[in-house]
Amino acid sequence: MQLPPLAETGATPTAETIAAFRERIQQCNRELETRFTSDCLQQERPCDIDRLLHSRSRFIDQILLETWPVFMGARSRDHALIAVGGYGRQELNLHSDIDLLVLLDGHCDASSEMLGRFFCFLWDIGLKPGHSVRTLPECTEAAHSDQTVITNLIEGRLLTGSTSLWEALTEAIHSQHMWASADFFQAKLQEQRCRYDKYDHTACNLEPNVKEGPGGLRDIQLIAWIMRRHYGSHQLEDLVSKGWLTQDEYLELTDGRQFLQRVRFALHHVTGRAEDRLLFEYQREIAELFGFSTQNRDQQHPNAVVEAFMQRYFRMVTGLERLNDLLLQLFHDAVLASDPAPLPEQLNAHFQTINGYIEVTQEHVFLERPVALLEIFLLLQQHPELKGIRASTIRLIRQHIYLIDENYRQDPAACRVFMEILRQSSGVTHQFFLMNRYGILGAWLPEFERVSGRMQYDLFHVYTVDEHTLFVIRNLRRFSIPEFREETPHCHTVFANIDRPEMLYIAGLMHDIGKGSGHDHSEAGTVIAAAFCQRHAIGQRDSLRIQWLVRHHLLMSLTAQRKDISDPEVIHEFASIVGDHDTLNHLYLLTIADIRATNPNIWNSWKNALLQQLYTSASRALRRGLHHPPDQSSIISTIKDESRTLLQRLGMATEACTSLWDRFGEDYFLRFLPEEIAWHTLAIALTPGSDMPLVLLRPVSLRGCAEIFIYHEDEDGLFAHCTAILDQLGLSIMDARIITDRSGSALLSFNVLEENGAPLRDPLRQVQICRRLKQDLLYDGPRGDTSPPRVHRRENRGTRHFAIPTQVSFHEDPQQRHTILELIATVRPGLLSKVGQALTEEGIRLKNAKVSTLGSQAEDIFFITDANDCPLQDPQRQARLAAAIIEHVGNQ
Repeated sequence: MQLPPLAETGATPTAETIAAFRERIQQCNRELETRFTSDCLQQERPCDIDRLLHSRSRFIDQILLETWPVFMGARSRDHALIAVGGYGRQELNLHSDIDLLVLLDGHCDASSEMLGRFFCFLWDIGLKPGHSVRTLPECTEAAHSDQTVITNLIEGRLLTGSTSLWEALTEAIHSQHMWASADFFQAKLQEQRCRYDKYDHTACNLEPNVKEGPGGLRDIQLIAWIMRRHYGSHQLEDLVSKGWLTQDEYLELTDGRQFLQRVRFALHHVTGRAEDRLLFEYQREIAELFGFSTQNRDQQHPNAVVEAFMQRYFRMVTGLERLNDLLLQLFHDAVLASDPAPLPEQLNAHFQTINGYIEVTQEHVFLERPVALLEIFLLLQQHPELKGIRASTIRLIRQHIYLIDENYRQDPAACRVFMEILRQSSGVTHQFFLMNRYGILGAWLPEFERVSGRMQYDLFHVYTVDEHTLFVIRNLRRFSIPEFREETPHCHTVFANIDRPEMLYIAGLMHDIGKGSGHDHSEAGTVIAAAFCQRHAIGQRDSLRIQWLVRHHLLMSLTAQRKDISDPEVIHEFASIVGDHDTLNHLYLLTIADIRATNPNIWNSWKNALLQQLYTSASRALRRGLHHPPDQSSIISTIKDESRTLLQRLGMATEACTSLWDRFGEDYFLRFLPEEIAWHTLAIALTPGSDMPLVLLRPVSLRGCAEIFIYHEDEDGLFAHCTAILDQLGLSIMDARIITDRSGSALLSFNVLEENGAPLRDPLRQVQICRRLKQDLLYDGPRGDTSPPRVHRRENRGTRHFAIPTQVSFHEDPQQRHTILELIATVRPGLLSKVGQALTEEGIRLKNAKVSTLGSQAEDIFFITDANDCPLQDPQRQARLAAAIIEHVGNQ
């Protein structure tokens, strides 16, 4: 199909012409997609992705060669139309930009209108030209000042037009004239560091970027760019001929590149746009496209298909990261090496250093002394001035990993070296990350290799199991480093009481190692930990503690977030399980390190205060002695005395507070701290009845977040209305407690944070929250006659793809004071308010609520009674309440 000669007639492309070109492009895309999906179904013959990308590139070449002379007329031969970037190297994905450079033979005045119409036409027919228009001097100036420009240009390819201009540009950008290979190499290294910063320096994120993330396509392109700039080489195969890679390493590199290109093509195919992020909403479809089928997976675990595909992905990019490290260090030595080369300095009989990097003294060191595969990391710890391992030695490590077999693992000498690495005062985290990257850690612990690259398909666990585990060890190490003290000051104090930190690190290394075993990961991990301790000659006492920590590593977080830790019986039960203060210290530190390494967004001041409160209460119980169960009356008496002392300092008479306290039952003094009781008491006493309802907010409390205090006449639906307003205001409710006094008034206490987990710092926002709540409470009418306000807030996109079936269950309170209602549901705006509505309709009293959010899953606990303040024990009534909650909340 041809366009009319616009340069001669001045005609504008007709709608029919534009539609015809659009159809040609769409037909080409459909054919490529058909070839891709057809090849994906034939698993024994992977799709030839390079041929598909080259096919689309050649097709776009045809479109441009056909239209350029029509729009530019006689001027088409004076300028040069050049393909740059990915299009220049003929790797053009389905919806990628068409990177073009128009190189002018002079100023653009005479051609600007024609060029404008040309690029508009490209947009009209469905292409996305990323173009620049420059003269030769402008182009060389831009390339000289910006390494991204020179990077695009060195991949340039003349499509049509002036050959002389193209040759002049090629000559101008040669490394003899600008961006010598050493400067170019340094610039690309800095660019990579900045890129890695965006992804926490790990490829193992929940939603990796296939192109830009660590181990992604950009890292492979980086190698190609450096090769091209330094050697003028256009082929990755030259890495082998020039001695940079072995044939096996080259095959690993090309296999990884083709795999990532196929994943990226699949993303463009599935989304219908240029998408490089492997977002969770696409992972399942792409996994199935790549042949990961539920037919071969456990039907009880519907996410197994996605997790298996993502494990393959993460293992692939981790391998590419290793190759990237190797090649960049080799290039560093070749491009930036000093002349003459420095002489090596001897470390011991087996290792030496050169240019600050450690290397073996002989190529056969690992064959003659296999334990040196571990010793090299110990030496790096003992010599912190060293920058790392020399590339040639990294290659030898990779080539000799096979030596770490079962006999090697049982070698007492090797076990001693591994334990010595754990005992060092510095470098444990860094060396463990290196050992994992080079495959040593997985070889030493085959169970760790099994979880390498293993992800969990949810919004809670944002790292793979191996990455998460290493972050746990990093967090434990930071508890001992002064520069990180401000992050978790209490943890630093507790860590000082740990006699043998290496035992805590082993517990961290083992806590999730049982995942993927098909059994409870805590129990499976305990068995693995026992074998590890025996192999490494760890004493019985330490071994038993490590096993206990692995088995119970979730105990503290579950107790703090799912039980009423103001209840003395709960504290006594927890302390009884822990058994001693030393174990409590270990468990506390492991719990916080674990939570902070699971998801950077879930740690907040509330969790910190909650766990510290549990630690302090359990510590007090252990000092008191577990054989002395808590005396509730003496605890209440102590709390009243402490509260009274605080009030006396504030000028309140003892008689006044006693009179007010007579309205409250004993339960009130168990569920609130003395400083909270003093605040409540003073506020109620100083507020005349005409100023009721009372709504107060203090931005900082001992519980680590803002407390909103409401004192109002008790009404049906009060909780539902208040929670709806707080949700509408974008607040996250962490805890809610409700007391009804003998005068018929309700005392509500909400602990809240901003939706993103930050504290409430803005005074104007604090005033707005109180004013909004008071306006709603001043409604003239019973709450039960109206529905709570609807919560108009955008739902997290993740909840659409990780919907949780709603589950309601009931548990008995050992003291028979209330019934415990457990709700597991999808996190959605207005969830607590909807639960409150159901409770109101069924005539149920809410005493306490503990809110826990794990990604897209809410795991909330409600302490409830019937209208007579008795536990809800009738099974039929429990069933009606469960049905009412599900009706309001939804099935998922």
